[in-house]
Amino acid sequence: MRPLEGVVVLEFCQFLAGPSAGLKLADLGARVIKIERPVKGEACRQLSIKDLFVDESSLLFHTINRNKDSFAADLKNPDDLELVKKLITKADIMTHNFRPGVMDKIGLAFADAIAINPKIIYGVVSGYGETGPWSKKPGQDLLVQSLSGLTWLSGRNSQGPVPFGLSTADIMCGNHLVQGLLAALLKRAKTDKGVLVEVSLIESILDVQFEAITSYLNDGGKLQERGDVAGSAHAFLSAPYGVYKTQDGYLSLAMGDLMYISELLEVNLKKYQEKHLWFEFRDEIRTLLSERLAQKTTDHWLQLLQEKGVWCGKVLNYQDLDQIDFGMPMKQTIENSENKKIVTTRSPIQLDGQILTSSKAAPKVGEQNKIIQETILN
Repeated sequence: MRPLEGVVVLEFCQFLAGPSAGLKLADLGARVIKIERPVKGEACRQLSIKDLFVDESSLLFHTINRNKDSFAADLKNPDDLELVKKLITKADIMTHNFRPGVMDKIGLAFADAIAINPKIIYGVVSGYGETGPWSKKPGQDLLVQSLSGLTWLSGRNSQGPVPFGLSTADIMCGNHLVQGLLAALLKRAKTDKGVLVEVSLIESILDVQFEAITSYLNDGGKLQERGDVAGSAHAFLSAPYGVYKTQDGYLSLAMGDLMYISELLEVNLKKYQEKHLWFEFRDEIRTLLSERLAQKTTDHWLQLLQEKGVWCGKVLNYQDLDQIDFGMPMKQTIENSENKKIVTTRSPIQLDGQILTSSKAAPKVGEQNKIIQETILN
């Protein structure tokens, strides 16, 4: 039995942050029902990566919305809205990421939902909070990354700002929403009352940077400065930390005793023996390490360094990664109602030794309308 079995979640969400939270709840056993507009469904169905589609919905949509049901309803239609309100009476959780004021106009704001179901847990995702001067601005991942200072933590100093190659703000905000909803379930169990859970992209992306921001706030307001040698995006760590080119690939070096590593590599770094110099002259040090590491293959350096306890590793791409056996399955195959199969990732959580997988692909728009009315509304 999965821990959230029996929990019903109504998801009024689109794109990534809210739906990614729903995905995690579904993996933990909840029945997640997407409330979608008829015919076209959620907007993410048409938002593709590399123009990849499956059964008229984007592969991106399938990635985020596997293991869910779909209930098509026009929230502007009084009859459909009444059905949705009946669903709310049966639900444990409802989530949305509409702009502030939208759910108020529909009549499904927190105050409305709590009047319909006094025990409902109500989750809201916004870009910059529900009130304040930024509340109406578009909460989009790249824009939030740019505003938050995150783009100054990637790449080399000479490159200018570099955004992450992932929707970092969306993904982390979804994680934070799940944390809040799970905490709210515990609170409701104690109080027998509904709970309002609110998260925003800007708060989530600042939380991701808690180390860097705390360093800034307690270091006289000095801006971080990325290194410009070797592939180290970490602005606050000294040499040897970084990614180095070898004769046939790349090698990553984590934190370690620079003097010990230099002896193993036969690089003369005696003038940098004092630890404070490892940060002050990190680019000079990395240049010397880079010149040495480029002379041999990655496997040569791995064997030499790992045998001596140095934290290092090979830098892989997805093709390389796909060949690695970690001793546990890292992928799963899901299948839709037309027997089309998609290979994707799985939940990273194990419970009592059980890996959480599911074979159910994302639904078509309104695919579960009939069964939901039969099993929940009747």
